[in-house]
Amino acid sequence: MAALAFDVDAVRARFSALRTPTALFDGPGGTQVPDSVIEAITAFLRESNANLGGAFGSSRRSDALLTQARLTAAAFLRCDPDEAFFGANMTTLNFALTRTLGRTLRAGDEIVVTTLDHDGNVSPWLELAHDLDLTVRVVGVHDDTTLDLADLESKLNDRTRVVAFPLASNAVGTVVDASEVAALAHDAGALAWADAVHYGPHGPIDVGELDVDVLLCSPYKFFGPHLGLAFVRGDLAAAWRTYKVRPSEHPFETGTLPHELLAGFVAAVEYIDSVGWDAIRAHEHALGRRFLDGVPAGITLHGLPTMEGRVPTFAFTVDGLAPRAVAEALAEQGIAVWDGDYYAVEIMRALGLGAAGAVRAGFVHYNTPAEVERLLAALTELRP
Repeated sequence: MAALAFDVDAVRARFSALRTPTALFDGPGGTQVPDSVIEAITAFLRESNANLGGAFGSSRRSDALLTQARLTAAAFLRCDPDEAFFGANMTTLNFALTRTLGRTLRAGDEIVVTTLDHDGNVSPWLELAHDLDLTVRVVGVHDDTTLDLADLESKLNDRTRVVAFPLASNAVGTVVDASEVAALAHDAGALAWADAVHYGPHGPIDVGELDVDVLLCSPYKFFGPHLGLAFVRGDLAAAWRTYKVRPSEHPFETGTLPHELLAGFVAAVEYIDSVGWDAIRAHEHALGRRFLDGVPAGITLHGLPTMEGRVPTFAFTVDGLAPRAVAEALAEQGIAVWDGDYYAVEIMRALGLGAAGAVRAGFVHYNTPAEVERLLAALTELRP
């Protein structure tokens, strides 16, 4: 039986936030949330708003919610429930985790990061290196923005302790061969430390298949609330002395969690499951192909010119116009895009774009072909 066509209108009807004439290509900075997520958050605050461990009903419902959130996180990341945990955001979690790992490191140890990384997976290591006299090495990219695996291999040695890398670049959309990076890291005796924030809304994550030791992501990038989610391999976590208060049962959660946001996270994953990753990926691939086929002259795309090996996040510049001027002109036409470096410092340096960066348009499954055509038409009008 042939697969049913993806009904983007039905999807959009589940988002009150999309009842706007603005074409929202700002998803790389945070996606919109379906109404079910909003309703889950408000329902918790109305009916179950209490701290954990009490003998009364609302506290017991909060206990049940936390259990449900851990099970949902485990299913989303394909790990054991006690290997998944929550925090304020990916960067805050990463600073906490890198400090915990730092208790096992010594002066002269080395950390490897990549040119494709968001600074949330670079600066924590730079600061740790400052504190502990470590060395941070940066892996380069090829001209097409794919990761230079030969350069990675050349930077590994018996002092390498971590290889930190993204599953996908938040700036240029390039997808990294995570399994290959993890294999190289493990062959060198290092940990594979993955940033899945940007990949999160675009495809399923299986930490076992990726063979990573640590992985971090952000539900607000995949149709959920502002929250951080992380995985640490169980035997690794058991060997670390973590920063926490003594009565806490969880080694990495340092205080009271935002329980209402956990309710929203559960609803976000349920939403994704209801749509299905196959439908999401097929629709996004078609949107990206449409954009790439229609990029007008005078527009320079920074990244892969094909949908193979990337997610539909596009960084580009317009001849003769600063990225901010382009973003402002598009905003006047009801098109939301980003400009700047989006905390992707190393790739902007490598591309010679500096702090001004590029324009970034990111497509997710609730965007439509008509919106992509609007963007292409607006870019055509902007050409000098």
